[in-house]
Amino acid sequence: QKSGTLRAVNRTATLLTGDRPGVQVGEAEGNGVVWVEKSELGLGTIELDVRGRDLQGQSFVGVAFHRQDDTSYEGVYLRPFNFRNADVARRQNAVQYISVPDYDWPRLRKEFPSEFENPVDESVVPTDWVRLRVVVAEKTVQVFVGGAATAALDVRRLGTHNGGAVGLWAGNGSDGAFANLKI
Repeated sequence: QKSGTLRAVNRTATLLTGDRPGVQVGEAEGNGVVWVEKSELGLGTIELDVRGRDLQGQSFVGVAFHRQDDTSYEGVYLRPFNFRNADVARRQNAVQYISVPDYDWPRLRKEFPSEFENPVDESVVPTDWVRLRVVVAEKTVQVFVGGAATAALDVRRLGTHNGGAVGLWAGNGSDGAFANLKI
């Protein structure tokens, strides 16, 4: 997404240069989003590269969409530290769909265990750039991680809005790098 300026909410955003130009989103307490102003996604596909860290509980990187305000949106994110975790139960929590504020991960995990999170292919390296493709349909969200041809997550949508801005998302205590955003 070349057009649009960035607006950070509860984060800093600095430009990355070099072999993969993009945005580095800073670490902070609470969730944060760097909104791509004037971006719009109705139903369709978002693609981007994300890079997190392999540090337990300290790396949550993904994309927010259908922004209604800075605290109401849908999102998909990765937990790279769970990609290859020795604990099989933790590997189950590698990719997550949310619709905040009503359906954040603690409520989803408690009320709908294993429905809105899944493992990713073990070939995906936790500290590498990872391709994330999110297909938003009227009633479903599909998430493709890395080069996988099949969805790592295919869930019913909980959000009720069919449009809004797209943003780069980092979870509590987390930073991340983002590049090659296409809406």
